[in-house]
Amino acid sequence: MRKVVLTTIGTLGDLHPFIAIGLALRKRGFTPVLAVPEDQVLKCRRAGLEAVAILPGFDAVQKRMGLSHEEAVRRVIANQRVMLEQVLLPGLSDSTRALDAVAADAEAIIASIFVFAAPMIAEKRNLPLISVILQPMAMLSAYDPPRTPDFWMMRDQPVGRVGRVWNRTAYTVLRRVLHGLYGRRFDRVRAEHGLPPKGARRALEPDSRSILQLGCYSPHLAPLPPDAPPSTKIVGFPVFDSGSGSEETLDPMLADFLAAGPAPLVFTLGSFAVNSAGGFYDTAAQVSRRLGMRAVLLVGGDAAPSIEGDVLRCGYAPHSLLFRSAAAIIQHGGVGTTGQALRAGKPQLVVPHMGDQNDHGHRIARLGAGLRLRADRFSVARATRRIGRLLHDPAYSAVAAEIARRMADEDGANAAAEAIAHALGGAA
Repeated sequence: MRKVVLTTIGTLGDLHPFIAIGLALRKRGFTPVLAVPEDQVLKCRRAGLEAVAILPGFDAVQKRMGLSHEEAVRRVIANQRVMLEQVLLPGLSDSTRALDAVAADAEAIIASIFVFAAPMIAEKRNLPLISVILQPMAMLSAYDPPRTPDFWMMRDQPVGRVGRVWNRTAYTVLRRVLHGLYGRRFDRVRAEHGLPPKGARRALEPDSRSILQLGCYSPHLAPLPPDAPPSTKIVGFPVFDSGSGSEETLDPMLADFLAAGPAPLVFTLGSFAVNSAGGFYDTAAQVSRRLGMRAVLLVGGDAAPSIEGDVLRCGYAPHSLLFRSAAAIIQHGGVGTTGQALRAGKPQLVVPHMGDQNDHGHRIARLGAGLRLRADRFSVARATRRIGRLLHDPAYSAVAAEIARRMADEDGANAAAEAIAHALGGAA
């Protein structure tokens, strides 16, 4: 059996695509082993895949920070350097050693670009490296640059020749800053494995040794940019949709609620921002009542469904089953949730809280499939106006439905597995 190591770090939006790809690879005769944070191992195993922990879970990160879970989440959301310095980098030496042990008898490493250990171990063991890009902005294209507060200096679409030169220059400056801040830390870990210094200039993008770069999102969200490396393929969203890891259905109370009246608004903050929701869900309930709409609020955790008037609250529901019953979807802009909303063909209001969520919100608005509203401006009045526009202007629903129709034949997991198998010399 041909063992391949799939490794990722992050929220469920980062984990689920890797589970989906792992399952598709197993059907092709490979033996996938997921190398993930400790708190994600059980979900992988429940999905039927072998998994090992190479990183601590977020509870350990929160305890090291000396903060409550909610305050730790709030800090990470507020400052992307906190994500790097408190989540991704502190365990770099340990995670690199752990990944080295997992990869000892592997044929290849398939890695999120945020697993900094992966390029080092691929280089040390001379293994093929396949980079998985879950967010379009991570392409770092001069033609289609990120739209986030951290990339405020970029020239946005349409980008002319001068704008592309500007964007490339900005990327160069940002790489130098990254190297200055973290280059020595990366090189210390590289030295532990007998590797020469390389720095950190390109730590947040696909490694140059990658034999394949997989864009695991729909080309309808972001087409392949002209300056992408020749080895890049955009394969569609690899979909795995379960809270527990096992196959799931809608809770009976939720299913009955959906069947008992008109399509509701659905509000969700995913699996990370939901831990620092503040007044988001109370505002959501008020907005729904003001619009005269029913609502489903996915409030996170293991909360059992409860109904108050026309508002149902529950911890989690499979997005692929719930979203298709929605009138509109109000969500944080995580790539997994955004992909599910696009597949459902429903208009979206994206309320980004951090990082790539801002970029996805701009992309949804650019497509005409929805609107965006900053999280700090999510008030009853503003949200009511934006959602009202989504509901009353048929153009948003028409565009969303057309995108879903075009995406209907996409199978990101199988397309990714096929590309990986081809890059590694065919199926097992």
